[in-house]
Amino acid sequence: MIVTITLLSLLTLFPFLREAIRPRMGKRARAEAPGSFAKLAQGITHYRWLGAGDGPVAVCVHGLTTPSFVWDPIAKGLGDLGYRVLVYDLYGRGYSDRPRGAQDCAFFTRQLAYLLADQGVTEGITLLGYSMGGTIAPTFAAERPAMIRHLVLLAPAGLGHDLGPASRLLAQTGLLGSWAMLSVYGRSMRRALEKDRSQKSSIPGIVDMQIAQLRHRGFLPAVLSSLRGALDADMEEAHRAVAQADIPTLAIWAEQDKVIPVAGRDTLAAWNPAAQQKVVAGADHSLPYTHDTEVTEILAAHLAR
Repeated sequence: MIVTITLLSLLTLFPFLREAIRPRMGKRARAEAPGSFAKLAQGITHYRWLGAGDGPVAVCVHGLTTPSFVWDPIAKGLGDLGYRVLVYDLYGRGYSDRPRGAQDCAFFTRQLAYLLADQGVTEGITLLGYSMGGTIAPTFAAERPAMIRHLVLLAPAGLGHDLGPASRLLAQTGLLGSWAMLSVYGRSMRRALEKDRSQKSSIPGIVDMQIAQLRHRGFLPAVLSSLRGALDADMEEAHRAVAQADIPTLAIWAEQDKVIPVAGRDTLAAWNPAAQQKVVAGADHSLPYTHDTEVTEILAAHLAR
């Protein structure tokens, strides 16, 4: 009986112990990081300026699990259009800190506000949000419309997305969800990414770069917190506020996206009838690095207007 109880205790505690001994995101991990770091109120944020040396500013917000490098191909395209492009890692991802606390839209919009203030960016922003970034960007735009010149959403969450029963279970079951996240999510993420290894990509080695996120402490808890926070947000008020502020809005959808279904465009049309919407044929949720040429062409046409 004692042996059984001991084994059950070890089984229960093992995922938490394994998470605790993972290396921190600190100086050693950041030694060869590209770009720069800003010490902000909520922690250190890793960022890079890409694109043109001078010109209007575009700011890119990434999604749930893939850090700011997901924007590199599109940032190059925006640079060719004359934009200075700011990309950065959301807390819990990439080279940024892993602060504790609820990762809701307010948490992430504060990070963005602090970073923009640190960089002296105050207005004229073309703000782009991909996937979960598609909840953060409209929330920020709704709160600070005077700063935003254009709002661009790529496969945006918050418009009827369904991340599947497993993610719903993780998000809704408290401590059990935390245990399950630390126990099985990493393996599930690896398997899903390995299936994409043969997929064309404008980012060499992106599968290995995505899997590498699992190495550091705090990534999995951050993903879970975002599932419970930013990805569970009701976005109607934010989108209606963007429409009321008359912020030019473009949504780009992936025709074969199983993560953020293209049907979300109907919801966006109801909340923001003035929003322009485009669908990239043949693309899935990886469109920022598999169909970046098509996305850049759409951006060129829209931003020119």
